[in-house]
Amino acid sequence: MPNRVTTARATTPRRPGAAPRRPGATRAAAARPAPAAVALALAGLLASAGCSGGSSAGSPAAGAVTAVPAALSPSASGPSASATLLSPSPTTPTTSSGGSAGPTALPLTPDVTARLDTAVQRVLTEASVPGVIVNLSTPQGEYLKAFGVSDKVAGTAMVTGLNMRIGSETKTFTVTGLLRLVDQGKAGLDDPIGKYVSGVPNGDTITLRQLSDMRSGLFSYTQDEDFVAALQADPQRSFTPDQLLAYAFKHPVNFAPGAEFDYSNTNTVLIGKVIEKLGGQPLGEFLKKEVFDPADLGRTVFPTTNAFPQPHSQGYTNQTADGTIADATDWNPSWGWAAGAMISDQADMKKWAKVLATGTLLTPQTQAQRLQPQPSAVPDTWYGLGVFYNHGWIGHNGSLPGYQTVVVYLPSAQASLVVLLNTDITYKGSAPSTLFAKAITEVVSPGNVYDLPAAPAGGDEPSATADASVSTSVTPPAPSTA
Repeated sequence: MPNRVTTARATTPRRPGAAPRRPGATRAAAARPAPAAVALALAGLLASAGCSGGSSAGSPAAGAVTAVPAALSPSASGPSASATLLSPSPTTPTTSSGGSAGPTALPLTPDVTARLDTAVQRVLTEASVPGVIVNLSTPQGEYLKAFGVSDKVAGTAMVTGLNMRIGSETKTFTVTGLLRLVDQGKAGLDDPIGKYVSGVPNGDTITLRQLSDMRSGLFSYTQDEDFVAALQADPQRSFTPDQLLAYAFKHPVNFAPGAEFDYSNTNTVLIGKVIEKLGGQPLGEFLKKEVFDPADLGRTVFPTTNAFPQPHSQGYTNQTADGTIADATDWNPSWGWAAGAMISDQADMKKWAKVLATGTLLTPQTQAQRLQPQPSAVPDTWYGLGVFYNHGWIGHNGSLPGYQTVVVYLPSAQASLVVLLNTDITYKGSAPSTLFAKAITEVVSPGNVYDLPAAPAGGDEPSATADASVSTSVTPPAPSTA
């Protein structure tokens, strides 16, 4: 049984205009043990905290495994009511109230395509990324290209049809599975987790909603030094969900339920447990029936081993015990489970970007709750239920050792952006997936430039890396987590 956990004193939510603190930081943080060695990025989830722990700029942290998006953090104001649309220039006409004059998608002319080629190639070279796949789709056309190599040893060119590990993008599927159960009347978002899973610290007061929007206060298992040591000692090891939760539950909670935002892979693992209990079948089988198949995602899978469908890209990471670069292609993603274990390709992710943002698998009422934004830890980035807003774009990022993703949708322009790459090694503290997405959106949507903060020099990665990518990167927002 996990040790009894005491509740840390809840902090008062930061008022608008107050100086932001480091994503994921809480008053209880000082009491946490130093992370062991691997960082899971949210970059996956939020770019650098996805499934990962914190890490120094340019090198793996001496502690947590990253698997989260890159740096979600709360901002003083929510997403703008009218996001700026894709437009040919930063000077898109606006109404007197400051809103967009109307949907104007930037045509993918030869000039724009050439600018995109240059932008992507620049990031590929500067950040030393082996290979990347980019898909930008709008009603006016599509940009789909692959750059670099999928295998550094063989020199094999990257191509657009490869399978990739998607890290914390997994969280978007897991939470969608829960919301399907809500629509079926089998669960309520305000049900306490203790109704379904016993032994959870504060389980009688933490709700399924707070697990989904990262406000539970539960310690992320990917920040536990014993977990990190075990994963680094044997990346092929298989972890069970209960083993992952045991690493988390031996730590005090970080704050009272609902008091703050803190990207934690523990939250999504618990949601996976709820789905299995109410769905009556293994999580992967439930997601295939209730999410993958209805969304027509034929290349998306939830692996239970290190099996990796062909064709796939090799993946490279420095989330190793000594910081050297390793091929993580066949590492077992079981440690990410509901927070970051999944595999997909660009074609399926293009479909998923729109399904996720528009809610075609959910009732309008449930989708409205999903997209109700809450402050994260990153400027201009807000978190809903397993999804984030970033400068108008809706979706998630993912990061797992060897792989990173960004899958987002801009409703005002009906545009989807998918970025898949075969490394999670940061460049000057930034998740490479963020660098690509920023460079692309600077060209096509200057009024809506996707961006997540870089980690301060010598400091932790932003908490936005808490995507399901366990970080090994299963973190989406702020410091890396799964």
